[in-house]
Amino acid sequence: MNPSPDSLSFKEKFAYGLGDTASNFFFQTFNIFLIYYYTDVFGLAAGAIGTMFIFTRIFDAITDPLMGMAADRTRTRWGKYRPYLLWIAVPYGVLGYLMFMNPALSDGGKLVYAYLTYSAMMLAYTAINIPYSALMGVMSPSTVERTSLSTYRFVCAFGGGLLVAMLVTPLKNLLGGGSEVRGFQLTMAIFAVISISLFLFTFWHTRERVASSGDENSNLRQDLGFLLGNRAWVVLFFVGIFTLTNVAVRNGVTVYFFKYVIGDDGSRVFLFFDQTALFMTSGMLAMILGVAATPFFTRRWGKRELMITLSALNALSLVVFYFVPRDQIGLMYAINLIGTFIVGPTPAIVWAMYADAADYGDWKFQRRTTALVFSAAQFGQKIGLALGGSVAGWCLAWFGYVANATQTERALGGIRLLFTLAPATFALLSVALLFAYPLTDAMVKQIEGELAERKSRAT
Repeated sequence: MNPSPDSLSFKEKFAYGLGDTASNFFFQTFNIFLIYYYTDVFGLAAGAIGTMFIFTRIFDAITDPLMGMAADRTRTRWGKYRPYLLWIAVPYGVLGYLMFMNPALSDGGKLVYAYLTYSAMMLAYTAINIPYSALMGVMSPSTVERTSLSTYRFVCAFGGGLLVAMLVTPLKNLLGGGSEVRGFQLTMAIFAVISISLFLFTFWHTRERVASSGDENSNLRQDLGFLLGNRAWVVLFFVGIFTLTNVAVRNGVTVYFFKYVIGDDGSRVFLFFDQTALFMTSGMLAMILGVAATPFFTRRWGKRELMITLSALNALSLVVFYFVPRDQIGLMYAINLIGTFIVGPTPAIVWAMYADAADYGDWKFQRRTTALVFSAAQFGQKIGLALGGSVAGWCLAWFGYVANATQTERALGGIRLLFTLAPATFALLSVALLFAYPLTDAMVKQIEGELAERKSRAT
C-alpha cells in the first residue's frame, strides 16, 4: 500500500522533533533551575527576580506576534520558516551560555547583567522558536499527520527535558568541583553546543509543503483582525496563559521544595542522582510515556474532550500531593508519576489544536497566517511564564524565604503551596476555558477537505 502524498517519513518527523529538544536544553533549564540559580548562586533577591521576570517576559512576549508577521512574509529558497533555524541557531546557543557566566559585579551590576542577558536570550528564543513552531503547520496539510508530528515534537521536547532533569545537578557537581558557579558555566556550554547542532539538523532534514489558499497581500492590521476573529485561537491563547503559569510556578520552586521542605542535601540516593534529580527524572520519563501514548488517546477521543479531562486529572493529582506528609517520599513519587503521565499528551494535543486553528482561519478568512497564529499563541504562553515566574519570586519573598538559610515554617508552607495548590488552580482555569473551544474533530476534517478542494481549484 503506497503512503499518502501528505504523509511524512519517520526521519523528517524525528528531525522536526529534535528542534524542540534543542529548545528544551535551555527552556527546561530556565523553568527548573533559573530562579534557584539567580537567588542561591548569582546572589540576587527573590523579589527582584520576580519583578525582572514580569518586565522582561512581557516585553519579550510582545515581540512574538511581530516575529510571526515577519516569518509569514519571509521568502527564501528554503521557505518561510526553516531559514530562521539556520540564521538564529548560533546566537541562541551563545546567549544561553552567557546567562550563566556569573561575572564579578556589584549587586546592582548583577541585576543589570541578568536583565540584559535574559532579555537578549528570550529575543533569540522568539526568533528561532516562532518559525520552528509554525513549521509544523506547513509540513503537511493533514490534521492526522500534524497530530503525529506534534507527538514526535513533544516526545523529543520532553526527551530534552529528561536530559536536563537527569544531567544538570550531576554535571554541575562533577564539572564544578564544589563550585556551583563553575559547574553551571560548563554545563551550559555543553548544552549550547548540543542545541546549535540539533537546530541545524532540523533545518537540513525538514521541508515546507503547505501554501496559503488565499490572499498573501493583506496588511498587518487586517491579519490581527483575522486572528482576533478566530475564536478557536482566542480560547487557546488564554488556555496557554493559565497552562504556562501553572508550569512556571511549579517548576520554579521544585529545587526549593526538595532542598528546604524535603531536606535534600545533594547526596546520591540512586546511581548518580540526588533526590531532586531522581524525582524530576522519573517524572519526566512518565511524561514522555504520556506523550508517546497520545495516538492511543486521540484515536478514541476528540482533542477538546481529551484536553479537558487530562487537565482536570492533572489538577487533582496536584491537590492530592499537597496533603502528603513530607516524610512519605515514595507516595510523592507515585502521585507525581501518575500526574505527569496524565499531563504528558496535552502539549502535543494543544499544539495540534493550534495548527487546526490556523486551518480554521485560512478556511474562514482565506488568508493563512500560520506563524502569526503560533507566535500569538506563544505570546500568551510567555505571558503565562512571566506571571508564573513572577508569582514564584514574589511569593517566596512574601513568605520570608532567605537563600541558603534554615527556612521558617511560614516559608516552608509557602513553598509547599506554590508546588501544589497554586499550579492546580491555574490548571482548573484552563479546563474552564476549554469548554468554549469551538472546533470538534469532525469540523476539523470538514475544513481540511474544503481547503484541499479550494487549493485544487486554484491550481
